Amino acid sequence: MANVLTVEHLTKKFAGLTAVNDLSFTMKERTIHSLIGPNGSGKSTTINMCTGSLPITSGTVKYRDEIISGRVLHEVASRNIGRTFQNLKLFGSMTVEENLMVGMQAQMKDGILKFLVSPASAKAEEKRANERAMEVLDYIGMYKYRNETVANLAYGQQKLTELGRSIMTAPKLLFLDEPAAGLNPSERVEFVKILLKVFDDGIDLFLIEHNMDVVMNISNYITVINFGSKIAEGTPKEIQNNDEVIAAYLGSQFKKK
Repeated sequence: MANVLTVEHLTKKFAGLTAVNDLSFTMKERTIHSLIGPNGSGKSTTINMCTGSLPITSGTVKYRDEIISGRVLHEVASRNIGRTFQNLKLFGSMTVEENLMVGMQAQMKDGILKFLVSPASAKAEEKRANERAMEVLDYIGMYKYRNETVANLAYGQQKLTELGRSIMTAPKLLFLDEPAAGLNPSERVEFVKILLKVFDDGIDLFLIEHNMDVVMNISNYITVINFGSKIAEGTPKEIQNNDEVIAAYLGSQFKKK
């Protein structure tokens, strides 16, 4: 099985603070890979470096066989890589449909210059984005909310809207930063169903998540970090029985007998 993501000696320093320290791991294709650890352990910083949202201090990130570290966000996104954010990055005054159409911008062929010189071509791009938005909204069960202003939606629906926007460009790898945070148990169950549907339809998932019921139930492989350094990795069962992980993060209630 080929590697879809390879992180080698990744380090991020902010002034005198080392947020991520010499982190290395690989993610296999057709897997759901989770990165877990205590608050402040460097998880979101890791995703931000992998997706080009944050420059790295040292180390490399490879998507399949291509080095993507050093590339900015839109360059990474153009390589069929999507992401969601820990804090929702939605436009509250826009409709659900409009928010999803924004997600197509990474793959739009026409920039502002072409819009000015070729409005007909730009109109065709807008039509394509609209059709894709309708398709995705139906796929995630949000079609009936397409004309709702995002600010008026329940939090769980906003989470689904951001997920929908992240898959507008049909990514092959999707980074999810705490996708189930803030959801109640029933909302989490429904959200996980959609995540598994996305995975089954060919999108590999890399997620940060604090809800261990989500992590342990859907992950194929887990990497654990603490204070920016990797302390363990393995299958959910291996992680649940790792004494260092139990002491640093999980607690004894997660240990499998």
